[in-house]
Amino acid sequence: MRYRRMGNSGARLSVVGLGSYLTIGFKLDEAASRETVRTAYDAGINFFDTANAYNAGEGERVLGRCLAEFPRSSLFVITKVFAPMGPGPNDSGLSRKHVFEQCHASLRRLGMEYIDLYMCHRPDPDTPLEETIRTFEDLARQGKILYWGVSEWPAELICRGNAVARQIGARTMSVNEPRYNLMYRYPEAHVFPATAAEGMGNVVFSPLAHGVLTGKYSVGEEPPPGTRAASEDTNKVLKKLYWGEHNQRRAQEFARVAKDMGTTPAVLALAWCLRRPEVTSAIIGATRPAQILENVQAAELTIPDDVLARLDEIFPAPPGGANF
Repeated sequence: MRYRRMGNSGARLSVVGLGSYLTIGFKLDEAASRETVRTAYDAGINFFDTANAYNAGEGERVLGRCLAEFPRSSLFVITKVFAPMGPGPNDSGLSRKHVFEQCHASLRRLGMEYIDLYMCHRPDPDTPLEETIRTFEDLARQGKILYWGVSEWPAELICRGNAVARQIGARTMSVNEPRYNLMYRYPEAHVFPATAAEGMGNVVFSPLAHGVLTGKYSVGEEPPPGTRAASEDTNKVLKKLYWGEHNQRRAQEFARVAKDMGTTPAVLALAWCLRRPEVTSAIIGATRPAQILENVQAAELTIPDDVLARLDEIFPAPPGGANF
């Protein structure tokens, strides 16, 4: 395993991280979750990503119990706040009340005394940036969180948020968590340059495009049983962003490129994300230990220039990019 600094901070994260969205505490029972986490830890993964909203807090509870057998100092745990956690008017967003209450609720669910990195899961246009940033600063001063960051914030808002932090004497963001993969290259246009200028790292999610880049889905065929696309519980994002003959054909061509390199599509897709110096880590969503043992091989894979050029032909960057 390789480790990279999280932007300009002193923290070092494994270049492959284990996520829990739709897996730990949801599709995986506790025994399978524990086996998955142990495999990741034994493979050198120290970065574990979750959120309060994953299965209404169950993702945090199960992950916390799974991580309890390891030394706390050997772990780097991210959780998030924003999504609704109840029916009340203050049960969502980035208000001081909601962030403060959910930080403490996440600590209880995780069974931890502090969170390594606490993250704004999405922007909240209804709460002033200063209110949110002061709350994160207060939590850091109280020792409840060590770093803070954001997920899926546009470049302009990231820069504005850090400017507000500097104005009020608060610590700035340490990391951003954007969606990023060969089929979704938008962060290259604005987000990566902005985070680099701000001294932030990026921990990218969905590096395998919800499994489409593995080549497991063939044109004109039903999704294989047990896959994410075959389940109504887990296929909503996949079907919205990545499904269709065009992407399935591109994924099959990608699989052939990986085979010619002597590797697997999953390993090549992860290594492609990690080729960017702005990327600290790529988050995987494994459901089996074997997937983890395969995916961590991306830490050691260098992609030749001719292969990178071929991948640019198959998956060209969107013209002009977008502000996210």
